[in-house]
Amino acid sequence: MMKLYTEKSSFKEQPKQETIQFLLNYSKALRIVKAKSKTFELHLN
Repeated sequence: MMKLYTEKSSFKEQPKQETIQFLLNYSKALRIVKAKSKTFELHLN
């Protein structure tokens, strides 16, 4: 199992621009609200 983590990966493909934009837009729309002892995750879309 350790060998799997120490080998260098041959995967060097860059993520697509659409994927990057999706993640950025999602993170902009995500709000985390803390109220007393609870935490709420709100997606604003």
